[in-house]
Amino acid sequence: MPPDTAAPAKAVPGKPTLFHVRSLMPGLALCIAVTSLAFAAASAEVALFGESWIEALVLAILIGTTLRSLWTPSARWQPGIAFSAKILLEVAVVLLGASVSAATILSAGPALLLGIAGVVALALLAGFIIGRLLGLPVRMAVLVACGNAICGNSAIAAVAPVIDAHSDDVAASIAFTAVLGVAVVLGLPLLGIGLRLSGVQYGALAGLTVYAVPQVIAAAAPLGTTAVQVGTLVKLVRVLMLGPVCLLLSLLAPRLGGEGAATATGRSCPIRPPVHHLVPWFIQGFLAMIALRSLDVIPQTILPSMEHAATLLTVVSMAALGLGVDVRTVARAGGRVTAAVVLSLLSLGTISLALIRLIGLT
Repeated sequence: MPPDTAAPAKAVPGKPTLFHVRSLMPGLALCIAVTSLAFAAASAEVALFGESWIEALVLAILIGTTLRSLWTPSARWQPGIAFSAKILLEVAVVLLGASVSAATILSAGPALLLGIAGVVALALLAGFIIGRLLGLPVRMAVLVACGNAICGNSAIAAVAPVIDAHSDDVAASIAFTAVLGVAVVLGLPLLGIGLRLSGVQYGALAGLTVYAVPQVIAAAAPLGTTAVQVGTLVKLVRVLMLGPVCLLLSLLAPRLGGEGAATATGRSCPIRPPVHHLVPWFIQGFLAMIALRSLDVIPQTILPSMEHAATLLTVVSMAALGLGVDVRTVARAGGRVTAAVVLSLLSLGTISLALIRLIGLT
């Protein structure tokens, strides 16, 4: 009898779970090793120079990416790396919600909240126009625009089935957001310092431009706690735009022309996600933590421990992110796609800086 039709009485509870846990161990141990090296390097910086110029989060990405460029982990390592890059970072985001209260959100003011929606809308339009001017197919241009304007891989994965995108286009878009996501995390702090942005200004810039929520933390950390809190808040609002965008695209999808997956390779994303899947569980958890913090349900004594745990898990996740990035994917991609992604990202940064200046963040 096949395993999936075996009688319940013959099943052995716990074995699949135990096997799954064991499969995570090699990759998880590798991510922890990279994390340890990152913290050791940060400590060495303090010992040599009196302060840490490059945060452990960034060092973890650099070390992981360097290792990945020199060595390709086999299938044995992949489950643990994937678990660290996804699940651990999502748990970290949930824990981070305990550091944000409703008062913090309200302090952002209606101008910033409306401005975030405006930035997303303008970035979507600019990214799509850039893609089309460079000759990208309609659906590919939509994927690049959504990934750039909202939340990188998550936005691409959510939008792809809505517009019936080619699987090849989805893979190419995700590869670019992975590589450029790391580049933005590493380069944005230098831009913030060069422009002499305050913690609030830089946090807003990070939240408006960096692809993933945990990457916002990594990018904002070098400029302090205020930057991290503001960046996370702004990014949260930006991520929540994914739902309305997917709804709008579902209405526009029939008008995108005959370039869908069914016309060429036959490979597509046929199953459209339920509406509740458009808001990831960790964002829901983040919001729940904000509510609990605002209601003073979380004891003040455990808040520092939750913050430390979130930081540690984020560094492990950044190590996994580095281990999953192959910088050679950019070299193998087409020039038009490369140009579209880079120009879309530059337009997003320009629009974001304009908003920060317009509403007078200090």
